[in-house]
Amino acid sequence: MACVNTSVVPPLIYAMMGSSREIAIGPVAVVSMLLASLVPKVEDPVTNPNAYRNLVFTVTFFTGIFQTAFGVFRLGFLVDFLSHAALVGFMAGAAIIIGLQQLKGLLGLSHFTSKTDVVSVLASVYKSLHNQIAPGQKWNPLNFVLGCSFLIFILITRFIGRRNRKLFWLPAISPLLSVILSTLIVYLSRADKHGVNIIKHVKGGLNPSSLHQLQLHGPHVGQAAKIGLICSVIALTEAIAVGRSFASIKGYHLDGNKEMLSMGIMNIAGSLTSCYVATGSFSRTAVNFSAGCQTAVSNIVMAVTVFLSLELFTRLLYYTPVAILASIVLSALPGLIDLSEACYIWKVDKLDFLACIGAFLGVLFATVEIGLLVAVIISFAKILIQSIRPGIEVLGRVPRTEAFCDVTQYPMAISTPGIIVIRISSGSLCFANANFVRERILKWVSQDEDDLKETTKGRVQAVILDMTNLMNVDTSGILALEELHKRLLSRGVELAMVNPRWLVIHKLKLAHFVDKIGKEWVFLTVGEAVDACLATKIARA
Repeated sequence: MACVNTSVVPPLIYAMMGSSREIAIGPVAVVSMLLASLVPKVEDPVTNPNAYRNLVFTVTFFTGIFQTAFGVFRLGFLVDFLSHAALVGFMAGAAIIIGLQQLKGLLGLSHFTSKTDVVSVLASVYKSLHNQIAPGQKWNPLNFVLGCSFLIFILITRFIGRRNRKLFWLPAISPLLSVILSTLIVYLSRADKHGVNIIKHVKGGLNPSSLHQLQLHGPHVGQAAKIGLICSVIALTEAIAVGRSFASIKGYHLDGNKEMLSMGIMNIAGSLTSCYVATGSFSRTAVNFSAGCQTAVSNIVMAVTVFLSLELFTRLLYYTPVAILASIVLSALPGLIDLSEACYIWKVDKLDFLACIGAFLGVLFATVEIGLLVAVIISFAKILIQSIRPGIEVLGRVPRTEAFCDVTQYPMAISTPGIIVIRISSGSLCFANANFVRERILKWVSQDEDDLKETTKGRVQAVILDMTNLMNVDTSGILALEELHKRLLSRGVELAMVNPRWLVIHKLKLAHFVDKIGKEWVFLTVGEAVDACLATKIARA
């Protein structure tokens, strides 16, 4: 019932506070899978269902607390550490695990593992199925036949809806039709008497209060907070990604911090009213968008509809087969596995693909936490590699223009003999990359001098650093520049700087580096610096 309750209170809160016009709030597969995989490690849902339910509400409360804190303290950048590539891999792995776990309901299995890695789940499926189909055991294939029949029905309606835009509503109502038809079939045929597993009693009415069920002083409060932190990041990442996608289509701005605040408050309210973690659902949002929703009032309409259904129709769900619920979940999983996006990531960025495949394999063969941890570690490693080994380009003048471009990218660009123009592409010259930049520049100076000696065109007389892209420099970066300047002077080579940002030039002045090279060697454009170096070269000649 917590799943149904989650579609009542959180959407009402979001409709009053959220900034997205299209996003639909409710339970989503990835977060549900997170809870289903992490919470049973703390409380067993079979032996102690009440404690398990209370822990879920507590996790939801902490999820809301963390999301609210992210919004209040403007910590939205934390969500960005979980890259798009990592999410693609994570969701694909989660989809496979969710699908395998649905085999319990689809096959009518009575025993199943609480572990989430693919090996344990497959072993549990094989063992349970083998035991139940053994001689003397009762296993009814009607669950499988019924579930597969309606799974095919849902997939066919989805295919028809994609091929015919006028029937966009058909995939949206096919799960509801499946529940109604399967319930009628079981009720009229009394299939529950012949081995078909049914839901049985479903409690109706308004969401009951769960305030006194929160375990804020219990022995598992630490685990609840940890799971809540993980869920808060995943839920926010999905919701903001969904919201921004549709906001860009409609051409309006989505306030990320406001979204975090509204998501946090709605989950806190949800934890007090028997709900678990809610967030923005891509599939429901897509339906909202296709239906022409223009405001967040659609969430109010959805909440009122679900509430009326809870009041009036819960008794009718008594004969709903469990296999149908499994088939509905299975029908939603292909949308979580985006092979085309994975191929695109592979073509564009191999390190991004490594994060994608790391998250996928981590979720699939270990745990959700391991999958997320692997993805974050790879993402951090990518940032470190790019920071430690920044792009450094030798520039040349494009003929008949004043533009200076990378000679590797633009072979027609002409280098001025005796003058090396270098652009630092990194946004920061810091302790991590300062020595690399200095040694790379000195290496180019040595190579250029050797080339000039071979062609009898003299020697290198000036090095020009284009600092247009440089946003910041620390003390290690300044020391590296000072060392570079000393070693260039020992060779009789001048050092010039072009277009340093205010923060960079301010720090260089405080360190007296500008005084050391001379203010006359700081220029606005590369062209001015080259002309000045040529004039000095001619004067010395």
